[in-house]
Amino acid sequence: MLLWVPRALLALLLPMLLAQGEARLRGVPHTHNTSRPALLRLSDYLLANYEKGVRPVRDWRKPTTVSIDVIVYAILSVDEKNQVLTTYIWYRQYWTDEFLQWNPEDFDNITQLSIPTDSIWVPDILINEFVDVGKSPNIPYVYVRHCGEVQNYKPLQVVTACSLDIYNFPFDVQNCSLTFTSWLHTIQDINITLLRLPEKVKFDKSVFMNQGEWELLEVLPQFQKFSLESSNYYAEMKFYVVIRRRPLFYAVSLLLPSIFLMVMDIVGFYLPPDSGERVSFKITLLLGYSVFLIIVSDTLPATAIGTPLIGVYFIVCMALLVISLAETILIVRLVHKQDLQQPVPAWLQHLVLERVTLLLCLGEQLTSQRPTTTSQATKTHDCSEVGNHCSHLGGPQDCEKTPRGRGSPPPPPREASLAARGLLQELASIRHFLEKRDESREVARDWLHVGSVLDRLLFRIYLLAMLAYSVTLVTLWSIWRYS
Repeated sequence: MLLWVPRALLALLLPMLLAQGEARLRGVPHTHNTSRPALLRLSDYLLANYEKGVRPVRDWRKPTTVSIDVIVYAILSVDEKNQVLTTYIWYRQYWTDEFLQWNPEDFDNITQLSIPTDSIWVPDILINEFVDVGKSPNIPYVYVRHCGEVQNYKPLQVVTACSLDIYNFPFDVQNCSLTFTSWLHTIQDINITLLRLPEKVKFDKSVFMNQGEWELLEVLPQFQKFSLESSNYYAEMKFYVVIRRRPLFYAVSLLLPSIFLMVMDIVGFYLPPDSGERVSFKITLLLGYSVFLIIVSDTLPATAIGTPLIGVYFIVCMALLVISLAETILIVRLVHKQDLQQPVPAWLQHLVLERVTLLLCLGEQLTSQRPTTTSQATKTHDCSEVGNHCSHLGGPQDCEKTPRGRGSPPPPPREASLAARGLLQELASIRHFLEKRDESREVARDWLHVGSVLDRLLFRIYLLAMLAYSVTLVTLWSIWRYS
């Protein structure tokens, strides 16, 4: 009789315990302790038996789909030498946790709750291009909705490796990728999708800081699967961040000073070729350009795989300055007046004074200069003839042989004739010196004429080469700028 009473009590309490266990499994919370706040009761209910080390699905064959989104906030730095891009992004993750679901009516109509990130399962989605840990703020909470949707929002300072092409500097456009993928789980466990439409992600510049050196053009999302082994595939979402450099600062500080120095080099050709000031002027320009390159060397980006086009432009400009100086030295050497200077060869006169002048359309200037030379030569010839005639008439033998007329005075004494002979010899030497000087002046004048024509020819070739080079660079930079 006494054993029957405990058995009866056990039979009555067992259905009540089973009912409470089924209610717990069905998501019905305990009805006791209703005096506690609803948020505390809900948090205790969700995390009471939660295992954050297990992927939150009831059927292990079902993959967890993670929807991600990226909004670029700022481009912090672009390190061309180390091939590193530093960006600041707003990153969002959405996934469904089947173990974090509740009925809002049982908890004062609470539809969403913030819980610590460390208390729940979080997908191991990382960026493949990470090369350094950025200074990102720690966001310790996530939002959980009653349907089990988890919202993980966090700002990230991303330091990633990027293949930077600086050949078109300062008109370069860079395309760097941010690849989000699970480091361990295959696509059978974690799949990645895009939260928004690709068109909205592409042209979203709502929060971008647009006051720096770089301008955000677009963000191109792309989903793909890759495999390290033949059987395991991984899901990844790439975001191609396309940025363009603003070239105004570099155009003002790099291109304009170089252009001004090259223009001054062109103006230097208008100095007289027989003037030594042109050589000193060209040397000063070359030294100034060398100092300019030393100053701007730290501004130019440097990489081990290539040289920017602007660096090639500076080297070519310096080469043109050196060629200009060499041309000036050659012309000055031709037109330099020397006492033992040889006459201009006939072939050189024919080539330069006829062919080149016809090519450069300098015929009128030649005709205006040549008669002056001819008249001077005629005067010299006339003076020579007059001097010869005077010498012929004034010679001592002729004076002695000339018959005297009846009314002529008596011949001078012997001493006077010796003095006259010495005077005539001095006059002959003076005349000979003047003739040699006129010949040297004529030779120097001919070389000056040849040097002037060659100087104009080389100047026009130099100017055409510089214009062709400048037009080519401007065309290439314009195509890259607006492509």
